[in-house]
Amino acid sequence: MKKSLIILGTLALFTVSGIIKAQNILNQNQKLRMAEAAISQFYVDSVNEEKLVENAIKGMLEGLDPHSQYSNPEETKELNEPLAGNFSGIGITFNMNQDTLYVIQTVSGGPSERVGILAGDRIIAVNDTVVAGVGMKNTAIMKRLRGPKGSDVNVKVLRLQAGLRDTIDFTITRADIPIYSVDAAYMIDPKTGYIRINRFAADTSKEVSEALSKLKKEGMKNLILDLVDNGGGYLNAAVDILGEFLPAGSLAVYTEGLNSSRQNLNTSPSGLKPLFDKGRLVVMANQYSASASEITSGAIQDWDRGLIVGRRTFGKGLVQRPIQFPDGSMIRLTIAHYYTPTGRDIQKPYQKGNQRAYNEDILDRFQHGELMHADSIKYVDSLRMETKRLKRPIYGGGGIYPDKFVPLDTTEFTKYYRNVVAKGVLNRYAINYVDENRNRIREEYKNDDAFVKNFEVTPAMLDAMFEMAEKEGVERNEKEAAVSTPLFSMILKALIGRDIFDNATYFKVYNLHDPIFKEAVNLINSPEYDRLLAAPKN
Repeated sequence: MKKSLIILGTLALFTVSGIIKAQNILNQNQKLRMAEAAISQFYVDSVNEEKLVENAIKGMLEGLDPHSQYSNPEETKELNEPLAGNFSGIGITFNMNQDTLYVIQTVSGGPSERVGILAGDRIIAVNDTVVAGVGMKNTAIMKRLRGPKGSDVNVKVLRLQAGLRDTIDFTITRADIPIYSVDAAYMIDPKTGYIRINRFAADTSKEVSEALSKLKKEGMKNLILDLVDNGGGYLNAAVDILGEFLPAGSLAVYTEGLNSSRQNLNTSPSGLKPLFDKGRLVVMANQYSASASEITSGAIQDWDRGLIVGRRTFGKGLVQRPIQFPDGSMIRLTIAHYYTPTGRDIQKPYQKGNQRAYNEDILDRFQHGELMHADSIKYVDSLRMETKRLKRPIYGGGGIYPDKFVPLDTTEFTKYYRNVVAKGVLNRYAINYVDENRNRIREEYKNDDAFVKNFEVTPAMLDAMFEMAEKEGVERNEKEAAVSTPLFSMILKALIGRDIFDNATYFKVYNLHDPIFKEAVNLINSPEYDRLLAAPKN
């Protein structure tokens, strides 16, 4: 009897508590409505009520965590599009060169390729609107080129070829254009594959599976997975990708919050054999690898499936729930924390409402030496944990700490290099060079492997680029130019290779210069891999 009374008493308290909470919410809602009504009716000047409501929502969210955000209808569309996997457009990769839209590549089998648009063409007008030489922003041009699937868009193209100058009118029927997540997938050596992922989107796991299958057919035994600068995306994409590396049914990540009970997300229990559950695995990551990248690298580290090489990741471990409004706007409200399989909280510390300090965290790491020196990394003993299988020591506290640290190398990054790049000169010179030498390069280098191995950026090319920079107002600095020459040469070669071949060529060139990549290759082929991925001796 007494036990029943206690239970009934507890239920009564919960009910009373719920009523009080509900009443408080109603009171606050009423206060907001009254404030808006008072401003709109009595304020001295006219007000935009829509903007008023938006500012109120933003104000509420700004007092919470750094990742709870509001987006208007247009911003919401732009946020969702890269993760949706495709959009409707004309199927080109372009760049702005001297205020003119320059076609770098056409999407294979896409609308532009089908009507005969070529790399090197300049789009000068879209639907009778001149877009060249008028200072139009990239976003404004993209809005004109994109549109509903099946709709037509008229473009006027300037083509310079074999000394001829031609103007051609095209009518292009828009179609769904895929947005790829895998930038590159190729064999580094006879047994080591490389896959670079730029985001975690709707089709990412499918792309990764296809890349793994392709590389295995080419003899892959070991894999380097590049998540450098990958800001994340869909949680489910990370879980699905982990299903190719971990046994079926493995815990990939779990979420938990004050108003959200724990939810475990496991790799698929379907019984399908993972594509790459054996063989050495190294994950490249840095301070800009965030969210789904940290879920992926954290689970691989927690289960002792592979090693992380690079620098401590960003530390974005808050779960956002999208809440749509009827007008197409949206708030992304944080409802829980991400935890790796061992229970590490990925999220780095923050102060509510202090967005500035949070945004400057990477700068703070740089100034405190963490990005350059392994001994500057702060490990909190109270957050020390052990991996699931081998009981290796790992640490929480925000982000995923690498098993093998690689310092940030800034020796070649001079002020002169920064100014040349900022003025767009490096990119513009590459476009002009390809424009004048496309046919010769294609004849001389039959594939991108031959290009990567044999093409050289000459001193004359660099000198021509520096002269272009001077004309753009960048004062020449011979000393800094000499220091940055290896960096200038590498990026210029990578840009030329991308424009002639494809995006993967860029990374084939870039990786040969990248310290994290070079360390990953050294590690995956050395006995140190087994030493780092071993149970500690008692």
